[in-house]
Amino acid sequence: MAHIRERKETGKLYFDFIYQGVRCREQTALVSTPANMKKLKKVLDRITAEILLAQFDYAQHFPNSKMLEKFKKKEEKLQQYINGTPTFEDFSAIWFSEVCVTWSKSYKHTIDFILKRRLLPYFGDKDVGQIKKADLMLFRTQLTKVTCEKGNSFSADYINRHMKVLRMIFTEAADRYDFTSPFRNIKPLKKDKKDIEPFTLEEVNSIVSTVRSDFKNYYVVRFYTGMRSGEIHGLKWRYIDFERRLILVRECWLKGESTYTKNDGSQREIQMSQPVFDALKRQSEITNNTEFVFATNIGTPLGDNVTKRVWHPLLRHLGLRARSPYQSRHTAATLWLASGENPEWIARQMGHANTEMLFRVYSRYVPNLTRQDGSAFERLINSTGDF
Repeated sequence: MAHIRERKETGKLYFDFIYQGVRCREQTALVSTPANMKKLKKVLDRITAEILLAQFDYAQHFPNSKMLEKFKKKEEKLQQYINGTPTFEDFSAIWFSEVCVTWSKSYKHTIDFILKRRLLPYFGDKDVGQIKKADLMLFRTQLTKVTCEKGNSFSADYINRHMKVLRMIFTEAADRYDFTSPFRNIKPLKKDKKDIEPFTLEEVNSIVSTVRSDFKNYYVVRFYTGMRSGEIHGLKWRYIDFERRLILVRECWLKGESTYTKNDGSQREIQMSQPVFDALKRQSEITNNTEFVFATNIGTPLGDNVTKRVWHPLLRHLGLRARSPYQSRHTAATLWLASGENPEWIARQMGHANTEMLFRVYSRYVPNLTRQDGSAFERLINSTGDF
């Protein structure tokens, strides 16, 4: 992100932004005042827009900058590829710096990890235009033979993520340097279908009644709203509307910061059931002086460490099968469906675009959901007598 900052030594303002993957800090002669901050913010907004549109001219904005020489050398390095192509390492760095501005922090971290951990060690020194389909297939084959720290091999989904990054890189490189992408007719590996493991209502009641009192409200809200971990951890009091009995899902907590939700569809309003309403009222008496609804003693959001400290020990204590806290989201969906709630309403509560996922993922847990469990046919044939 781009910022206007104050240099403590001089009290003067400077620009702090990212260009071509490089952090740039450019000093100004303006002292730190609200008026000067506002003035430079307008300039910074224009710079950010120009970078995003690939129209930024560094020399025009900062003609005396020491950074000009650095970017000049970088440009000269690119010129040598006019009659060829850059190395995979060089081009992937350019590609990453250009496209990462549209990504969330967590997704950026994921792609950076894939590049540095797997792709660069394997393809880094090869000319991007000389890499063949056979090289990509061999890379994928080798990934299937790698074992992780727990001794398990990589899942098809994990390998497909690596191949997706390669496809994006080669699609852009082929378009930019006018060659045929080697990533053609490579189909993703078939992923194993994962069954969901929701809790029964009896199990939910057992969990809520047994858990430590300081986490009881937290788990009531988890089980009866279908919120994701990041959404409930990032839930702030300003998004709780007791008057209309609504939870406004607007942010989530990821990688130690509040950020946008998983996607636009995740931005939604969840109607509070009476247990949720009561739990949040009780919680307001505990953390009403903090920004976050479910917070630690120092006011920071509950993080994933609650899974290790509370969730798994609780399941073991109750003799319940170990499973991810995400199953609380599946539990909410199946309980809503079992109670006969309208599928379209449930889809809105979950943040789904339509009911397709409900029927595809959850319907087997609710045999009478659509009156299509065979009972109607049985009643028909029984009414006709014996055959």
